[in-house]
Amino acid sequence: MMRLEGKSALITGAARGIGKAFAARYVAEGATVAIADINLKGAEAAAAEIGPAAYAVPLDVTDQASIDAAMATVEEKTGGLDILVNNAALFDLAPIVEISRESYQRLFDINVSGTLFTMQAAARSMIRRGKGGKIINMASQAGRRGEPLVAVYCATKAAVISLTQSAGLNLIEHGINVNAIAPGVVDGEHWDGVDALFAKYEGLVPGEKKAAVGASVPAGRMATADDLTGMAVFLASSEADYILAQTYNVDGGNWMS
Repeated sequence: MMRLEGKSALITGAARGIGKAFAARYVAEGATVAIADINLKGAEAAAAEIGPAAYAVPLDVTDQASIDAAMATVEEKTGGLDILVNNAALFDLAPIVEISRESYQRLFDINVSGTLFTMQAAARSMIRRGKGGKIINMASQAGRRGEPLVAVYCATKAAVISLTQSAGLNLIEHGINVNAIAPGVVDGEHWDGVDALFAKYEGLVPGEKKAAVGASVPAGRMATADDLTGMAVFLASSEADYILAQTYNVDGGNWMS
């Protein structure tokens, strides 16, 4: 039996990487999925690859009108939203003395404000419909502790964990379960960019940081996006009806809580 049969989902930042992997798995579990991304062409390509149960929706999580329009599109196309995955995020790093206000503001606009106000719009839609729902926020192991070069990103993901707790406690009265996933290091084109930033500030050759980080994971390797899909399906399903305000580590043993 498919665990998300008949459900309508929206996944932000789903044109590639983790979001795209979640979308493919949700469709395989019976859901109809809005591939929401600021990169509409990428979202359209991802939807075409996944199949007819996936469709592209333009979404800029820093723009309230764009958020509201995406929710309206889902309501019109599927009759209502059952599942939101707040996956869209941006990464940057720099020593404390080199952090720019521009980088700080951009990361908080996308990672924190984007998560909050997309969650708010989804919750309003779910409350109007009266059938409850599931909201899954993407946190990170970086939200569990600071890192010397990653102060702002770590702070944004700590904020996501806190928002998940508060929203989970607030929205359960409407039958909406809010939880989060905290991945560790996930291989893919995103980490190629991260590796390049570490190479710049730590004087490493390209690939050196990535190799060292992967080797340090207790499970013996970096994650793939597919390693996270099981938790994403579980939290979106009826199996998680009694779970709220939690952040689950899916990190190969990097963090224990």
